[in-house]
Amino acid sequence: LPARGPYAQLIGRSTAFLAGLAVDLQPAGWRLTDASSRDHRLAISTLRGDLDQLEEHAQGYAGPVKLSVAGPWTLASMMERPRGDRVVADSGARRDLSQSLAEGIAQLTAELGRRLPDVELLIQLDEPMLPAVLGGTLATASGLSRHRPVEPPEVSGGLRYVVERLSPTPVVVHCCAAGAPVELLRTAGIAGVLVDIDELSGADWDAVAASLEAGVWIGMGALPTDRPLGPEEVARRVLGPLRDLGLDPPVAARIVITPACGLASASRDGAVRALRTLRSAADIVTEQLVD
Repeated sequence: LPARGPYAQLIGRSTAFLAGLAVDLQPAGWRLTDASSRDHRLAISTLRGDLDQLEEHAQGYAGPVKLSVAGPWTLASMMERPRGDRVVADSGARRDLSQSLAEGIAQLTAELGRRLPDVELLIQLDEPMLPAVLGGTLATASGLSRHRPVEPPEVSGGLRYVVERLSPTPVVVHCCAAGAPVELLRTAGIAGVLVDIDELSGADWDAVAASLEAGVWIGMGALPTDRPLGPEEVARRVLGPLRDLGLDPPVAARIVITPACGLASASRDGAVRALRTLRSAADIVTEQLVD
């Protein structure tokens, strides 16, 4: 529910996961500091309160629970160092941030495991800035130049560190931007990749096929969040590319049909309608694949 304030939005909420790092909210955005500000403490207390509510409502529940947090590269792109400019500009700072995030998520998953022992946790890293990090298109603080691209081995290594620290809890990455690095994510040990179907190019579809064949599941964002579509149309948007790829049904069945982006800002009724549409579309796709 990001409308509660900056502390509940993607970056602010994700700072509540950081272990051993203090953060402050500046006019330019969230910044690493020597001592946590009121806004950072509010982000932490809000997350703790939400976990308490989850524990209360999920007592006796056995099944999957997804925990979403900004990934290390999106955090590095959007947060500033103590003396200004983005964390992504400093190799040591981005390493420290990635390790802090991994440790904080690990601590939280362990706590949730104690609170709700019957749930199956899934960690989703939201990485909308990942293509910009790799492509060197992030503007500097002055706006007059761009940060140098981070090399793929370092990007992959940062993600792999998170994956290994959280093992055996599966980790998936959601990247709704154009140019999502599906192949890089697969080689980093990511269990699943969630993308926007409208942002995929021909080369991206090749990487999707290779990932499916390698056992990675793909979350296909086929339901736009800015306009309503019926189940039949959503199903057609998925079936067309799958048939073009010529995948065997068991491989194609690793597709999960999702909204193009998250439903955090949707109304309750709107979110329910979207999920019902997706479920009906999935039934149509499954039936078509079997036939």
